[in-house]
Amino acid sequence: MLQSLHVKNLALIDEAEVDFTGGLNILSGETGAGKSIIIGSINLALGEKIQKEMLRENKETGELETALVELVFTAEDERVKKQLEALEVYPENDEVILSRRIVNGRGAARVNGESVPASRMKEIAAILIDIHGQHEHQSLLSKKKHLEILDDFAGEALAKEKRALAETYHSYRKLIEEESGADVDAKEREREISLLSYEIKEIEEADLRAGEDEELESEYRRFSNGQKIVEAVNAAYTSTGGGAESASELVGRAVRELSSVASYDERLSDLEQQLTEIDGLLNDFNREIAGYVESMEFDEETFYEVERRLDTVNHLKSKYGDTIPKVLAALDEKRERLAKLCDYDSYLEELRAKIKKTKAVLDKQCEAVSGIRKEAAERLTAAVTEALKDLNFLDVRFTMEFERTADYTANGYDDAGFLISTNPGEPLKPLGKVASGGELSRIMLGIKTVLADEDAVETLIFDEIDSGISGRTAQMVSEKMNVLGRNHQIICITHLPQIAAMADSHYLIQKSVQHEATVSTIERLGEAQSIEELARMLGGVEITETVRKSAEEMRGLARSKKQGKKIPADA
Repeated sequence: MLQSLHVKNLALIDEAEVDFTGGLNILSGETGAGKSIIIGSINLALGEKIQKEMLRENKETGELETALVELVFTAEDERVKKQLEALEVYPENDEVILSRRIVNGRGAARVNGESVPASRMKEIAAILIDIHGQHEHQSLLSKKKHLEILDDFAGEALAKEKRALAETYHSYRKLIEEESGADVDAKEREREISLLSYEIKEIEEADLRAGEDEELESEYRRFSNGQKIVEAVNAAYTSTGGGAESASELVGRAVRELSSVASYDERLSDLEQQLTEIDGLLNDFNREIAGYVESMEFDEETFYEVERRLDTVNHLKSKYGDTIPKVLAALDEKRERLAKLCDYDSYLEELRAKIKKTKAVLDKQCEAVSGIRKEAAERLTAAVTEALKDLNFLDVRFTMEFERTADYTANGYDDAGFLISTNPGEPLKPLGKVASGGELSRIMLGIKTVLADEDAVETLIFDEIDSGISGRTAQMVSEKMNVLGRNHQIICITHLPQIAAMADSHYLIQKSVQHEATVSTIERLGEAQSIEELARMLGGVEITETVRKSAEEMRGLARSKKQGKKIPADA
């Protein structure tokens, strides 16, 4: 459940804090008051793209102000917790906090204080909340959306089969592409065999060893800088132990001087011991550097061999891969390809056998996926039909038609779409060709109602679901929202008093001028304030006593409906 929303410095909002409740939360207000900003803010916190028009400029500096949106969810359902844990999100005291800070137009997303990419934020949000935007019902005009809805309804049983199907499909396509590229004539095959044989011999004769290039480069650096190394090492040896006034001779002399007087003062004895240790370290260093000087070999022949070998290795890396392991992997691939070309008929026969076998598996998986879908489609369309009747589609028929795609896809071979008839005697027709905008809005609400009962998403947001409806239909939509609010948290932006009257919590969004600037605010209304807002929605500019009484009656009837009391038909 969405517990609270905190917005700062976005569009017309200076700073707003909203605490939501369970059940049906209604947001209303005049057109342009800022209702869309609330939904836009929530979308931002859920990882959506930052809209420039929502960012505010500082009047004095002209720079973009830092904006913040924070959502606090409670996650008590065990199914939700398991889904969150799969994304490595662990609620603290059953709370999940999603926040988005926008600085200089760039957003930083956090979940429970930990930075996450916006894409991960979207995945997490999909578990906690479902937003139905103002124009989402238009997506019902696409058959592709119909199949997505069905697959969501079918759930994990279908998802598991689809994952296996997609894996088989990609293997099948890879084999088909290989077969397509395998169609070469005899002369071209001979040319490729000749080239492969040359390349394989070239790599094999080099007898490469992993890590050899790094060793050669190190040797090459040592040889190419040999003169500098000799001069520097000899100078170091001379300075530390190879001359009369070397560091070793001077330190030894200092040790002898201190030894002659160390017995007179305990502190001198400590200093003598330290200097003796330095003398020992210096002697060890002198022995090692002397050994290095003796072992130094910079003959031209060895340098030439290192340089030649390094050129060979780099030449092969430039042709077959930028590392020795990649060159060796290329060698394996070329050997495999050569073997195929040398026994070409057997290779083609084996390849076609693989394609036939994979196609049989793919066909079986597609059939299994289609079977699950058709069974789920019967349940889905039956449930949606009942939901649509509750939304004033009194004689509706709603079903799903299945056809086959011309070829296999990673999603199977189903080409399915919703069919509907809204009047008695009318034949079933594709949904996109029959329904009006208002009807699409109600159909989407019916579908959302059914899907909500199948998954664990607790919070549903409807942004102006009332588009294109009024009168008795609006009343039935409000009753459906009320039923949905019994098992889910609903946040609904509406212009219709019939829907607003059903609110468990009613919020007013309004615009005002403060300190010569236009700002939007949001507040939760008490019962009397809610009735006054209903009266405004009913009466417009002038609210008469009659309109106010109508608002009180509408609110009273809604309360009775929420309590399960029967309302007279003429009410």
